[in-house]
Amino acid sequence: MQITVWLSSFVIFRTFAAMIEAYKNRFKDGWYHLLTLLVVVVWGTTFISTKILLREGLSPETIFFYRFLLAYLGIWLFGSKRLFAYSLKDELLFVLLGISGGSFYFLLENYALKITLVSNVSLIVCTAPILTAVLTHLILKTEKLTRWLIQGSFIALVGVTLVVYNGSFILELSPLGDFLSLLAALFWAFYTIILKHISARYSTLFITRKVFFYGLITILPFLIINPLTMSGEMLIQPVVWGNLLFLGAAASLMCYFLWNVTVKKLGTVRTTNYIYFVPIVTLIASAVALPDEKITFTALIGAALILSGVILSKQKSK
Repeated sequence: MQITVWLSSFVIFRTFAAMIEAYKNRFKDGWYHLLTLLVVVVWGTTFISTKILLREGLSPETIFFYRFLLAYLGIWLFGSKRLFAYSLKDELLFVLLGISGGSFYFLLENYALKITLVSNVSLIVCTAPILTAVLTHLILKTEKLTRWLIQGSFIALVGVTLVVYNGSFILELSPLGDFLSLLAALFWAFYTIILKHISARYSTLFITRKVFFYGLITILPFLIINPLTMSGEMLIQPVVWGNLLFLGAAASLMCYFLWNVTVKKLGTVRTTNYIYFVPIVTLIASAVALPDEKITFTALIGAALILSGVILSKQKSK
């Protein structure tokens, strides 16, 4: 396990150094890149918090509901007078944001965490940049699929393939968790594209609040089928309320706001590429908090390939 932590830390250091070199002449944008990096570091640890809550007996629906409820209540403290979008079309786009970046995304991710390793889920979810780049090119026609991006994405996909192989054949885990993780990545790609399309017309605070609201609304049908599982006795346990507070206040309220800011400033593909950092953070966090989950050499190679892919894809910025 110490070897795992060392290798993961080395990959992070090399990747971060490469990013500093790539953006050293873009001081103003550099602050937004650092904010995005902060977001993915927090998001990388959310897989651990969710896994802990699942082991405490909370259902995937319950974890999402309380996470977004805390975030939605918290965002009202910042104040926002507007309640509805400028048009019905825009309001429907906010519904899609609440689904793609809220209820459906987290349900898929949480259920995946129930049946496979947290490292598997985080590694596969990080295919979102590849899906975002392709979908943005096909749908919006605003992003070019450069040679560097294509080659980097291919290397990253090879890494993801190794991760799936590691879970399904070496550790003999259900491939269903990997499939659900891939679907979650697809929903996040749609979320990022829709967000870019609508972000110019609304404030970041308003967009974030609408995402939380429609995320809560669209989870209600699932709660009818699978009601909330958390009792008062369970809620008073520090491990439960502490992780829920982290997921709601830090990972949702703070990070969604910062993510929407950086997408508006840096663009969809450049921002979403940072998702590649999430599994590395998760690998380190899981080595500390979940020592019972095995991380094999094959998984480490897959993680290294994913990071190599994102470094290569960034060469277009030089």
